[in-house]
Amino acid sequence: MSDEAYEGPWLIVGLGNPGEGFARNRHNIGFMVVDLLAERIGARFKAHKSRAQVAEGRLCGQRVVLAKPMTFMNLSGGPTTALRDFYKAPASAVVAVHDELDIDYATLRLKLGGGDNGHNGLKSITKSLGPGYHRVRCGIGRPPGRMEVADFVLKDFSSAERKELDWFVDRSADAVEALLSEGLERAQGSYNS
Repeated sequence: MSDEAYEGPWLIVGLGNPGEGFARNRHNIGFMVVDLLAERIGARFKAHKSRAQVAEGRLCGQRVVLAKPMTFMNLSGGPTTALRDFYKAPASAVVAVHDELDIDYATLRLKLGGGDNGHNGLKSITKSLGPGYHRVRCGIGRPPGRMEVADFVLKDFSSAERKELDWFVDRSADAVEALLSEGLERAQGSYNS
């Protein structure tokens, strides 16, 4: 199935950890992006039996389900698969929006399929769905010095990073819209830097 042929719903899954204490962590940029997309379409998140918060509406003329799994990051696959089954969507209509250590801060990459690069949320989704889903990879860079990866991703963005954060979240949401409206290849041409 090509992205252009699919009529929806697209499942846009922002990855993060539930709870106010995690809200501004680097690991939660996926939640930040789907929150902005919900704001753009005037939708509100509601609890869903899939163990996710969902908001439904239309984005770029496509029916979308925005989702935030309410399990912790490492268990994102369960709610994502439950949503895929509930909405009868193919894996290629799933878009995971997530933080990516191997990309510099505020840099984006869009792709279909591939490995999980040690990202436990992606590992969980791939175990449940297989690798054939889209990813909007939001670069957060590597931890400084000898800081552990787990400590780094569970810290809030630094004050220097926060100066660009709103712009970065906005650009990431634009990239999701481009993926839906223009297809993967054109969106990659515009947003992969």
